[in-house]
Amino acid sequence: MLEQTVYHSSDLPAEDRFDFWRQLVGRTHAPLDVLTKDPADFRATQRVLHLDGVTVWPTTFTPALFRRTTRLIRASDPETVHLTLPLSGPLETTRGDLQVVYPANTLSVISSSHPVDVWAGREPHLHSGIGLEVPRSRLILPRDGVERLITRPLSTETGYGALLAQLLHQVIRDRDTYQPSDGARLGGVVVDLVSALFAATLEHDPSTSTGPAALLLRIKAFISTHLHDPDLTPTTVAAAHHISVSYLHRLFQQDGTSVAAWIRARRLERARRDLTDPISADLPVHAVAARWGFRHAADFNRAFKAAYGRPPGEFRQEVRKLLFFAQAPDSDAGGT
Repeated sequence: MLEQTVYHSSDLPAEDRFDFWRQLVGRTHAPLDVLTKDPADFRATQRVLHLDGVTVWPTTFTPALFRRTTRLIRASDPETVHLTLPLSGPLETTRGDLQVVYPANTLSVISSSHPVDVWAGREPHLHSGIGLEVPRSRLILPRDGVERLITRPLSTETGYGALLAQLLHQVIRDRDTYQPSDGARLGGVVVDLVSALFAATLEHDPSTSTGPAALLLRIKAFISTHLHDPDLTPTTVAAAHHISVSYLHRLFQQDGTSVAAWIRARRLERARRDLTDPISADLPVHAVAARWGFRHAADFNRAFKAAYGRPPGEFRQEVRKLLFFAQAPDSDAGGT
């Protein structure tokens, strides 16, 4: 069973239900001001599936207004991208003077780093939907990519949007059939699919389908498919895209990073995923490093520790212990 946390308002006294749920939403997404018409009559259910840093949370609740303010952002910003798939009715957002309505079964995109008001549901019916939380750092996006995505509903009828919606529904439906070790695999699939959806959306946007932003997306996609190659360098990346190395560096600098840092971060993320996967349990750490383009094990060890706070071998041992306890017969599987 996947690690999960479950909330039913009926399990609490009526006077505590709304405040407890508001705090739960704040921990799952980011701190929020939440308002509802009648807190004393508030009802909600929520299940949070934990997929190795990615969370999927189907929820049903009394209509509510969510406010992510500048004050709250200054106080705490997890730098996540949140997608909502409303199921029972529309979602409405307000950002300054911009108001957007997201019909049921379309995807909305929200950044924890930007102020927004979100109204979910309409009286007297309960509102239901699926929330998805992904760390911004794990997505293939130009620096201002989220800003371009938050102003439009994303379709789930065709393409990557349809694949993502189907995946979310299936993960929720089959949640009890997965093992705890499947969380990292499913999280990786979700991240890749969200990245593909965002890239395809931006590439088909007339305002961004050409020029530096589109080129940077193509370059990042190229890098992601060549991480295993130890000869992947700024020089080879620039040559593959018929641009100069200096222009390549400028593209990444404008995106707030460097070519080498972006390549290293993606390689470390893939290696970390392998180290959490029981299928790769017999693969030595140095072999995992080599699989993702690290020539020298010592360099990999230093980079991994700098990124994740512990050496890769120690990280793997901790993951094994967590999986062992999660699979033990007396485990409560994350709160269920």
